Amino acid sequence: MVNRPKIFLFLIPLVVFLFSLYPAHVTFYPGETDADMAFAAPAGKLAGAPASLADLVDTLSPSVVNIRTTTITKGRPGHPFGQRMPYPRFFGEDDFFKRFFENSPERDFKQQSLGSGFIISSDGYIFTNNHVVEKATKIRVKLATGKEYDAEVKGKDPSTDIALIKINPDNSLPVVKLGNSDKLRIGDWIFAIGNPYGLEHTVTAGIVSAKGRVIGSGPYDNFIQTDASINPGNSGGPLFNLEGEVIGINTAIVAQAHGIGFAIPINTAKSILDDLKAKGSVSRGWLGISVQDITDDIAATMKLKNVKGALVGQVFEGDPADKAGVKTGDIIIEIAGKKIQNTKDLLRIVAALKAGEKAPVKLIRDGQEKKIDVIIGERKEEKEIARKGKIGEHYGMTVQDITPEMARHFGFSDKYGVIITQVREGSPSDDAGLKAQDIILQINKVKIFSIKDFLNEMTKDSQEETILLLIKRGETTFFVTLKKESTK
Repeated sequence: MVNRPKIFLFLIPLVVFLFSLYPAHVTFYPGETDADMAFAAPAGKLAGAPASLADLVDTLSPSVVNIRTTTITKGRPGHPFGQRMPYPRFFGEDDFFKRFFENSPERDFKQQSLGSGFIISSDGYIFTNNHVVEKATKIRVKLATGKEYDAEVKGKDPSTDIALIKINPDNSLPVVKLGNSDKLRIGDWIFAIGNPYGLEHTVTAGIVSAKGRVIGSGPYDNFIQTDASINPGNSGGPLFNLEGEVIGINTAIVAQAHGIGFAIPINTAKSILDDLKAKGSVSRGWLGISVQDITDDIAATMKLKNVKGALVGQVFEGDPADKAGVKTGDIIIEIAGKKIQNTKDLLRIVAALKAGEKAPVKLIRDGQEKKIDVIIGERKEEKEIARKGKIGEHYGMTVQDITPEMARHFGFSDKYGVIITQVREGSPSDDAGLKAQDIILQINKVKIFSIKDFLNEMTKDSQEETILLLIKRGETTFFVTLKKESTK
């Protein structure tokens, strides 16, 4: 027979001793193990991580809106069963339906889309994405209260995918506070409120997983990457920090991935707000140069210490850079006090400068650092820029004349030819195997001495489906066939 009282008298001091081994702040919960505590303890120390977002969400949700757009498009009735038939294809049914439906007259179709936005002024100004409203014939905004209003576009900027719309509310509206996206750090907690798939005021949370992402959406890509869940319908909605400030505009997702979304930094939107309100469009700074990134090969050839900066490929005559004395072959490393790592940095920084502003420029020329002042011009339409540059992009490659400076730097001995400065990935030129620094000596057996010769030969009408190029790469000369681009 076991003597139970004696056993309990022995266990009490043992339990007291074991409890004394744990820190006084540790709280036990039913079912919690030592492993659970070991994992959870560091999480409790994460700076700024709230126990709940509920209070913030309650405060901020009224300033987030749902946007429904209607677009009128012309077209013909589609297949009666959609893209695929509910039974196997028999007896040429594709030809039958194509003849029956595609020969019918076009008519107007209504297409509806969903998006999000956030109120930035009590009288009804709202930020959203340009792609949410750009083609809309009608815009309807729904507040958190359920009240709906028609909206009009006050300004839009396709280059950054930002739009400013306006409603005329019955009463003063709750507004968001715009934060400073430059202060964001990778790992900061953030959360989104939006209208994914029409599910109003959905809240998702995560962290900033990267900054300065370039995803190929435009010349000023500088996205915040987040693992907070972003879905169709979130576009144009706010990304908040834990102070309840908007630090981004949710814009894009990677369709094949989970937990990867992108937001426009709110500082980008703040910088163009005045232009959008006053003019409906955005004025941007302009230097009048074409630039390219510095590859390892270029850096080695030009005896550069690193690949930082933007290499000037062409200076447009009569434009601000030309007037200030910038030359082809210069490497711009700083402008307006901001360091230039690559061409994206240069484009973004110059675009933010105002026409007429004097901007100090640091550049490297022939291995020596040089400082000059440039009076910033105003960026014109893209078509005007392409015309002014005279070179543009043909078949996915950009070319320019070989200047004496380039010939000296690269050791070119030929007295004729033009040099390829860039080849766009996936383009016909890329498919043909062309590379930056290749020299085009001939096009269809005609010698090329200048950009003018290049343009004349590349744009000639011909029955041939390919263009024959004579290329010099290093000490090797060879022919390349380039498939003509379709003009349809």
